[in-house]
Amino acid sequence: QVQLVESGGGLVQAGGSRRLSCAASGPTGIAMGWFRQAPGKEREFVAVIRWSGYNIYYADSVKGRFTISRDVAKNTVYLQMNSLKLEDTAVYYCAASRTDYSSIYSYTGPPNYDYWGQGTQVTVSS
Repeated sequence: QVQLVESGGGLVQAGGSRRLSCAASGPTGIAMGWFRQAPGKEREFVAVIRWSGYNIYYADSVKGRFTISRDVAKNTVYLQMNSLKLEDTAVYYCAASRTDYSSIYSYTGPPNYDYWGQGTQVTVSS
């Protein structure tokens, strides 16, 4: 079983920055993604990266503000969040997919991931 340990959540003012980390217990497969969920809302795709580094894709809501990256040697994925807005407030989850989908867009769906972290709260204040 692959364990995903997240860290970096907390309180940040609007316009500020925060970096989330997700450390895996070992190799996780093909791709790593970030999702978020606000109270009363569905889990929302944020970003995904293949371990190969050949494909990266962002949700329109975070494009230009967030950056996903990975450290293969450390089995760790990061989410750098800049220019944070109030609507970014949510629990953020990292996830790992073991399936080699032909399209990067397949990784925008939660059912296509096999392992999930516990989630970390990010709260953006005014």
